[in-house]
Amino acid sequence: MASKGNDVVYPEANGDSWSVEEESAASPRHPFDLEERTSVFGENIVRFLKRIPRSPNNDRLIDQLTGCGTSVGANYCEANEGVSKRDFRHIIGRCKKEAKESKFFLRMLATAEPQLADEARTLWREAKELHLIFSSIYRKSG
Repeated sequence: MASKGNDVVYPEANGDSWSVEEESAASPRHPFDLEERTSVFGENIVRFLKRIPRSPNNDRLIDQLTGCGTSVGANYCEANEGVSKRDFRHIIGRCKKEAKESKFFLRMLATAEPQLADEARTLWREAKELHLIFSSIYRKSG
């Protein structure tokens, strides 16, 4: 993540970059924060899914992975809003569930499209790490 002035700049798939938000001096964003990490995971899932050929067999897997793979970050953003401790724990539990579900559908897509198995395995490892992170947060929030 490069920075220009106070704008946070994120790379696009084609190498260009775009600014999405202004960085506050009070709360600078670390480039490896969990919100950014889950966003990048969702973006990588979307890019991966664009490479999978549409077919009756793949369509359901694509739709399922689109949902769970992008929901990890969306739910994490929701959890960080000013909610009660109980709501936070519940939403983090959803993050954990979506990361685990992402692992399942990545495995199924690697089976359906063996030529993309290496990329699916890389994404699967990230989903596993996110699942472990959210499992730890969930345990500690109880």
